[in-house]
Amino acid sequence: MRKVVVIGAGPAGMMAALTAAENGNEVTLFEHNEKTGKKLFLTGKGRCNLTNACDIDELFEHITRNPKFLYSAIHRFDNGDVMKFFEQQGLRLKIERGNRVFPQSDHSSDVIKALNTALRKAGVTVRLNSDVRKLLTEDGGITGIVYDSFDDHKKGQTFLCDAVIIACGGVSYPSTGSDGSGWRMLEELGHTRSEIRPSLIGVRTGEDYILRLQGLTLKNISLLIRNGKKKLYEEFGELLFTHQGISGPVVLTASSVIADKYWKENLDFEIDLKPSLTPEQLDRRLQRDFSQNLNKQFRNALSGLLPSKMIPVIVELSGVDPEKKIHSVTREERNELIRLLKHFPGTITGLGKMEEAIITRGGIKVKEVNPSTMESRLIRGLYVCGEMLDVDAVTGGFNLQIAWSTGHLAGCSV
Repeated sequence: MRKVVVIGAGPAGMMAALTAAENGNEVTLFEHNEKTGKKLFLTGKGRCNLTNACDIDELFEHITRNPKFLYSAIHRFDNGDVMKFFEQQGLRLKIERGNRVFPQSDHSSDVIKALNTALRKAGVTVRLNSDVRKLLTEDGGITGIVYDSFDDHKKGQTFLCDAVIIACGGVSYPSTGSDGSGWRMLEELGHTRSEIRPSLIGVRTGEDYILRLQGLTLKNISLLIRNGKKKLYEEFGELLFTHQGISGPVVLTASSVIADKYWKENLDFEIDLKPSLTPEQLDRRLQRDFSQNLNKQFRNALSGLLPSKMIPVIVELSGVDPEKKIHSVTREERNELIRLLKHFPGTITGLGKMEEAIITRGGIKVKEVNPSTMESRLIRGLYVCGEMLDVDAVTGGFNLQIAWSTGHLAGCSV
């Protein structure tokens, strides 16, 4: 029986520990927080979007960083296997819009409870409040770890083992313990890390009128992002105005799929507030609305078309006198309003802060890890999985699928 250490009790680490134990290893799971699954608890706004029920080809299409590296891991333990695993633990699941899979209870705590129960049944020893500080090696292979125990106030303790699976996550959501320590330990052993940045994150904007819309959510809009004349992204869906710019599903996806180099520049964006209407159809709609409000002031005649919070901004940008009676609005002014509704403008000045990101983009370079086993190509007996790797995907359960799959493969391979 081999002694295996798993570092990090997030989704990848818990799946790795469980799988390694089920394959006949003596497994100890080290976690520096006071409980397991602390970041998992927050996913899906506390509901835990634990995978996506799309077909495998579509799943790979949603992986934006190094999808080929994940071929073995995902085919060994795919989204169907993840759903089957949790259902076998007694967790009822449901599939929502976009094939997103959630626990029927809508409580991420039930996902964590299922994992903890499975760990206990498999005989995994879980050491909480234990901070691994260093990986020990000899002759190019893992021999153990050095850790601090907060429970008994002992520092620099040595734990010998035959293999280590490291699943410490990235640096997003630092309040959950993601501090980049795993990368530091791997870099000390010669591994290299690609440039990191926040991903699945809102963006900052340069216009004051955008900030005035803070808290407003727009559904069924279309977002277009450009770099000069080059179209980088276009998507239909939901958008949220925030204290620093814009966020929501269409923006989170944009932060993942637009190439890194473009985020170092200012980008132009426009929102089509009425994507289901052509300019001609929108004009007919406006004329119909205006005909019913001929004696109203312009600023009071748009309530049937726009959310109340947006009306002052649209009126200001249109250039039409807000006091002007509707019967006096010219065709040119109406055309300008239509242009504004179809091309509401703004400038993206950068991504949000790392601590606000759902995931970290970047990580240990995949060429240094064997994709068939998740074992380091540099250190024997060292396995890397989850968010520590330079792999990521768009929102919708795909990143958790990567965690389950890579953790499972590491646990099988060890």
